[in-house]
Amino acid sequence: MHVVLFEPEIPQNTGNIMRSCVAFNAKLHIIKPLGFDIENPKFNRFNTNHITWADYVLYENWEDFRSKNEGEYFFLTRYGKVPPSDIDFKGVSDKEIYLIFGKESTGVPYDSLKENIDRCFRIPMAGECRSLNLSNAAAIAMFECARQLGFPGLSLTEVQKGEDFLESYDATLGR
Repeated sequence: MHVVLFEPEIPQNTGNIMRSCVAFNAKLHIIKPLGFDIENPKFNRFNTNHITWADYVLYENWEDFRSKNEGEYFFLTRYGKVPPSDIDFKGVSDKEIYLIFGKESTGVPYDSLKENIDRCFRIPMAGECRSLNLSNAAAIAMFECARQLGFPGLSLTEVQKGEDFLESYDATLGR
């Protein structure tokens, strides 16, 4: 699974998405221009230092990204007509899967969406709500894709404290 951020504007969202990509073993593709400086040490605060483990690539523009990445592109947009659960990610798992998210203010350019209308999806929500926060929407889409693929390479149990941590937890000792 690959996550693509088209011209992200808000460092906190990109940082959160970077952290989610680490959690889902997803490669992150970031298309310039950015609304912030990813090289600024303050950016580490937004990604909670997950940039250390993140597999990410920066691209100069959309054309640069497309020329270097072949696979199945899926676009999250409020104009999509199906939820991510209706997309058959498993059916295209023999190819690289790219979940594409637009910039916070305007999304993915309309011409790109129109060219790929059968690959557009939306997260169902109340009609009064225009959209979810980008990092929340990306996490929902990543989860659905990973779920359909059987959570490849992901742990289904606690690793850092141990699989049986709760069973052996003693409240009186605090451990």
